[in-house]
Amino acid sequence: MTSTFTIPARLARTAKISTSPEEARQRAIQLYREWYRAAPEICALYSLNVSPAFVRHRIRARFERNRNVTDLRAINVLLMKNWQDFQETMNVWKLPDHVTGILLKDDSRPQRTFLQKFYEGRDEDASRPAASGVV
Repeated sequence: MTSTFTIPARLARTAKISTSPEEARQRAIQLYREWYRAAPEICALYSLNVSPAFVRHRIRARFERNRNVTDLRAINVLLMKNWQDFQETMNVWKLPDHVTGILLKDDSRPQRTFLQKFYEGRDEDASRPAASGVV
């Protein structure tokens, strides 16, 4: 059974920078496996009313969202931020609202026409973050 406290040092890792796309791929797969294996523990730590299968589904969707990023620098940033997110989640440094709202929320938006965007008064699709790696 999982304990209600964690030892922060057990998840401590030195910061790594991938020097090749294959190395970055291996790191991404390893991080995905860490998240996947931790799904039941996340449900228990945060007393979530969802199954570990749903948590795994949302984790998969988060990784799939960045599947087509090809810039090695952007991949390294994404991996470091994701590892930090994993570490904070497993050390229970997040509130349950963070986990349900940020990690498990489906933030994909339906496709909209030009006029729908115009009526809303904004066009977020036109502005992408600098480190997104999407051209």
